[in-house]
Amino acid sequence: MINEAYKAMLGGKSVIRELSEYATARGAEIGYENVFDYSLGNPSVPCPQSFTDEMIALYQEAEPVALHGYSPSLGITSVRTAIAESLNRRFDMDYTTDYIFPTTGAAGALAHALRVVTKPGDEVITFAPYFPEYQPYVNGTGAHLTVVPADTENFQINFEAFEQALNPGTAAVLINTPNNPSGAVYSAETLTRLAEILRAKQVEYGHDIFLISDEPYREIVFDGGVQPYPSKFYDNTLSCYSYSKSLSLPGERIGYVAVNPRATDAELIVPMCGQISRGTGHNCPGSSVQLAVAKMVDETSDLSVYEKNMNLLYDALVRLGFDVVRPGGTFYIFPKALEDDANAFCMKAKDYDLILVPSDSFGVPGYFRMAYCIDTEKVERSIAAFEKFVHEVYGR
Repeated sequence: MINEAYKAMLGGKSVIRELSEYATARGAEIGYENVFDYSLGNPSVPCPQSFTDEMIALYQEAEPVALHGYSPSLGITSVRTAIAESLNRRFDMDYTTDYIFPTTGAAGALAHALRVVTKPGDEVITFAPYFPEYQPYVNGTGAHLTVVPADTENFQINFEAFEQALNPGTAAVLINTPNNPSGAVYSAETLTRLAEILRAKQVEYGHDIFLISDEPYREIVFDGGVQPYPSKFYDNTLSCYSYSKSLSLPGERIGYVAVNPRATDAELIVPMCGQISRGTGHNCPGSSVQLAVAKMVDETSDLSVYEKNMNLLYDALVRLGFDVVRPGGTFYIFPKALEDDANAFCMKAKDYDLILVPSDSFGVPGYFRMAYCIDTEKVERSIAAFEKFVHEVYGR
């Protein structure tokens, strides 16, 4: 008999993927350049030429048996060392090789981090708005996800609701900053207060509460700002990262877990991740992409287009009467819809070939997400479509 739990999941397809598929089909009808597809967060800038050059050099110059052989179960040692040293340079940390575990992107990092600090029946708390895939990520561990309602004023943490949600069954708190879908960047003030609460609750409950920090948009921050590094604020932190956005490598599936060396049992966590891999069939990212990324740990693609696109959209949306919090980073913006039913709003927008993602699956009804990782000229052309849409449908 097939697994009924996974069978049931077939009825809950990702609304983001469904809208992306619709946009592709619509593009086949009218030309994709005429579809303003804001559905999918797929980077729109190329990876650095230096990454391509490094990959070519590996395939041309490295000894083939060594290059294509099995990676060590905990990842290639030189790669782990390069990542640790980069994090230390950038964030004044004290990682060593032993605290870095390469993974298949941020999803693989989260899969390991969640399993290493929870057991079936435990609770993981996250904050709305949140990435919808957190539900299957957490459910797959046997833990369950509790979502704290959003602070829609600025999309920082709703601390009053958070403190009400915390309980002795809380094993981990999962944050995503810069945030998908809101674009909010958790401030040092927010992270300081979060850490103070978690430290107090660890004492009260008599057990560790781990902070799992999902950080794939860490380098996409606007207005000359930076994302404060969560591990600097709280010892029991596992940082989960992906090079999908910073180096525009989503298809290469390369990321890592970085274990704060001051975390409880920190020296055991990476070896435990190796054991988790045995049960999940993870078995490390590809050797060649590990080696190439190790040469690129302090580099990024040219990410400036995302801030340009954000400013264009933010200014246009405000002018058109939308209530929208200005993003501090990522390539997402999260305006309030012009009616309470975000699904109805987004369905009406499709008539103008505006592909927008309703907010229900992000845990905040009445909003919509736009992934503006598209060509700037297309962003500019989409504004006229927005103007027509809101004028004809909402009289604005």
